[in-house]
Amino acid sequence: MPLMSGGDAVVRSILGHGVSTIYALPGVQSDHLFNAMFDVGDALTVVHARHEQGAAYMALGAALATGRPAVYSVVPGPGFLNSTAALATAYSTGARVLALIGQIPSRAIGKGHGLLHEIPDQLGILRTLTKWADRVTRPQDAPQLVGKAFQALHSGRPRPVGIEVPPDVLAAKAEVELAPPLAAGGNPPLDDDGIARAADLLAKAECPVIFVGGGANDAVDAVRGLVKE
Repeated sequence: MPLMSGGDAVVRSILGHGVSTIYALPGVQSDHLFNAMFDVGDALTVVHARHEQGAAYMALGAALATGRPAVYSVVPGPGFLNSTAALATAYSTGARVLALIGQIPSRAIGKGHGLLHEIPDQLGILRTLTKWADRVTRPQDAPQLVGKAFQALHSGRPRPVGIEVPPDVLAAKAEVELAPPLAAGGNPPLDDDGIARAADLLAKAECPVIFVGGGANDAVDAVRGLVKE
């Protein structure tokens, strides 16, 4: 297995899932992540925003426009909080966004020492705004967790996910085995009774109005067929 840093493991794992662009605002906690981005050269385009909110909204726009996963990276604490409006919008609109969030050093998490950009229970906040989120604690765990993030993005209802990586983990080196993408989980079962009730209401309506959300992006022909009926 090759020796690589945690930053290398994260970046190469993201590339392995077909992502070629990251929207980002760098900071001291993500130095080794950006070193890894630089090291992969033209394989990855890094779009530098002027504000964390801009980076997150760029990823949101890309995900909504393409239907494919989009990634943004910001520093922890206030940097992460600046991105949460876009992350909450990604949750409500069903956008496949991966939030790659920095942290304070692992040894200080939860201690309340007042380190730069420290906030209480950042991972807990991230989990309230995503369908799945976790923290990378060792470089060799990065491929598996990135794989789980993308598996969640492609399974069930599309919603954002999050990964948190402390700076010491980004800098640490270990033998890391990159992993192939995990198979997507099955979609939830259809509510046949609910569909039948909706069809009955539409059939009886004199002036029906169909309000279609972003969840129907991949079902254009089916929606058109419903309208024509």
